Amino acid sequence: MSLIVTGTIGIDTVHTPTAKAEEVLGGSCTYFAAAASFFTQVRLVAAAGEDFRGDYQAVFKKFPNVDVDGLEVRKGSKTFRWGGKYLDDMNQRETLFTELGVLGEKPPTPPAKYRDSRFVFLANSHPSVQLDLLQSFPQRVIAVADTMNLWIESTRAELTKLLGKIDGLVVNDEEARMLTGKRNPFTAGRAILDMGPSFVVVKKGEHGCVLVHRQGLAALPAYPCEKVIDPTGAGDSFAGGMMGHLAASHTKDGRIDLPAIQQALAHGTVIASFTIESFSLDRLASLTKAEVAKRYNEFQSVVKV
Repeated sequence: MSLIVTGTIGIDTVHTPTAKAEEVLGGSCTYFAAAASFFTQVRLVAAAGEDFRGDYQAVFKKFPNVDVDGLEVRKGSKTFRWGGKYLDDMNQRETLFTELGVLGEKPPTPPAKYRDSRFVFLANSHPSVQLDLLQSFPQRVIAVADTMNLWIESTRAELTKLLGKIDGLVVNDEEARMLTGKRNPFTAGRAILDMGPSFVVVKKGEHGCVLVHRQGLAALPAYPCEKVIDPTGAGDSFAGGMMGHLAASHTKDGRIDLPAIQQALAHGTVIASFTIESFSLDRLASLTKAEVAKRYNEFQSVVKV
């Protein structure tokens, strides 16, 4: 089933307590698409600048289920760049620099052949851009979005309008608190449901996630990783695994009941656990479906009660 992601392509510089990676491929679209491709074909809509070299573009060839016909490489423009430093507690990081580049320009236009996309993920961007892109997919059966504290603080009206038109929202616990004023993630999730979505996923980093659904509540731990190299992209990979599994497993009716979302979250958790084992997409590029299946079985044993 056709899954599409809209968002950012980036060039990242990442410092961790033990290593550094300079000018590596990043961005919400990048991690999401790579993760989702282990379950289904995924279409990517994003823009990059002329500094988006051939070696960056070649990374996508390692993920044959990713269709990059919606990637615009613009002459005279610069790719979005971000630099960050993770502290000894790698749940905390500092932003060193942000260069918007093409993100300050007109958003990309999805190719006409993408209009029949049924599963839509609106990765983090301005809510007005997300709303405009949403209208490009009239045959959608499930639309899920991500957002961030900047948009919650500065574009509340546009974000509220978006929430009234989507089926699901993925946020971290801090963003859920900012959006609702509620500290408890389950209480915050219920308040977000009142704004429109049918379900809300609240990410809690190494502590897993909680699901607030119109049919009930659920919680899921993170996979117990012993090797953490770089947490960048974990949240986007988590969302990609979730949406990829939904698109692959519920192609006919777009079912998003509580059990379907729970199972999809488990697959997203497993994929994200591989992403953090390297910088950029290095681990995902070498990952096999057999490794994914093995870790999923291990995860099932961990959470079994």
